[in-house]
Amino acid sequence: MRYISTRGTAPVLSFEDTMLTGLARDGGLYVPETIPTLTTDQIAAMSGQSYEEIAFTVMRPFIGDTFTDDEFRELIAKAYATFGHDARAPLVQLAPNHFLLELFHGPTLAFKDFAMQLIGQMFQKALGRKGARVTIVGATSGDTGSAAIEAFRGLDNVDVFILYPHGRVSEVQRRQMTTPVESNVHALAVDGDFDDCQARLKDMFNDFEFRDGVKLAGVNSINWGRVLAQVVYYFSSAVSLGAPARDVSFTVPTGNFGDIFAGYIAKRMGLPIKDLVVATNQNDILDRCLKGQGYHKGSVHPSISPSMDIQVSSNFERALFDAYGRDGNAVAQLMAELGQGGFDVSQGAMQVLQDTYKSGRASEAETSATITSALKRTGELLCPHSAIGVKVADELREQATPMITLATAHPAKFPDAVEAATGLRPALPARMADLFDRPERLTRVANDLSALKAHILEALET
Repeated sequence: MRYISTRGTAPVLSFEDTMLTGLARDGGLYVPETIPTLTTDQIAAMSGQSYEEIAFTVMRPFIGDTFTDDEFRELIAKAYATFGHDARAPLVQLAPNHFLLELFHGPTLAFKDFAMQLIGQMFQKALGRKGARVTIVGATSGDTGSAAIEAFRGLDNVDVFILYPHGRVSEVQRRQMTTPVESNVHALAVDGDFDDCQARLKDMFNDFEFRDGVKLAGVNSINWGRVLAQVVYYFSSAVSLGAPARDVSFTVPTGNFGDIFAGYIAKRMGLPIKDLVVATNQNDILDRCLKGQGYHKGSVHPSISPSMDIQVSSNFERALFDAYGRDGNAVAQLMAELGQGGFDVSQGAMQVLQDTYKSGRASEAETSATITSALKRTGELLCPHSAIGVKVADELREQATPMITLATAHPAKFPDAVEAATGLRPALPARMADLFDRPERLTRVANDLSALKAHILEALET
């Protein structure tokens, strides 16, 4: 299995090198040269299997000879052993033919754990075999950072620096990043928004002297390994509802487009997905683009769903690459235009995108109202991101096809928004009950590339 860049000029890599590299050296994102497919018999055989067994079947074709079968099974088992539900990703019924996929039973209560826990195991195995060490730098709007720190804290071969927008994540998200005591993890509060954090991360990857000097690696959703691990729960949930004998649809609350792109990969692999629905909050650049209005950046407006407060959705580049017939030059031109403020999508590519994805948005008021009504109608307490998915799914779903809405985080990660909508303040699980008593450790840093690089270099020397 070989991996190519969405911009067409970076070296072709193996799975291991793609995973350890993250961002391609031409600024693009790595994607598989070809998408392996599963037969209907292989998909049907997943019925009744454990999540770990399904994960092995789905991901094994993508990893080449990076790990043996026994090694890969062991890594998967370790990755999900700490999850708080035996099903790992259980389904809950909200209404006739509408189901909620609970992706918040991992150690940091968010869907990012599914990928990050496995990435942590794979990094440690690959680096230990090489006798190598890397510096991971990540940017987060909240959940990626805590999941990365949880996955890599205390590991021997990795130093982790997470950039998050100061004052723009929930208190639970912040404390999950700032309270770990291990010396190899560092939480950096950046004066800016998530797009600033993500831009500085890409700047570091494009500074080859710095990148090579600190052996920089990335675990944002730009990392193909992150997307791959998320493909699994599309299969596990669809099979639970009768796939491949029946079609299913998915609605995904998303800001950076990685989670919905994983659904697209599942569909390309042979899973019978009818609709892939993108759900956005008031920062609705993806919804506007998919409705034919071009991809033009505006200001980020802070919301009660902060993990979706994004204007530059990195993984959308992967969708554009396929929509433009895998033309790396065309994608490179679009990304250059994005650097100047935005771009329009060609008519042919727009048709491909609209044939692949549907979309909708939810305002702040609609998000709160959905949290309120879901509790009243179903007894389910939704986080604001999951509520956006439910609201959009209710608008766009067809009664004849089961709709699965992804619940991306536990409501206790956003207690203020949930309490304002319902009067109930969701409690953290028992294992996190002392989160607010733990001392915090963080560094406030300017939105400045030189300042960030200097801090990382200084921390690595101590």
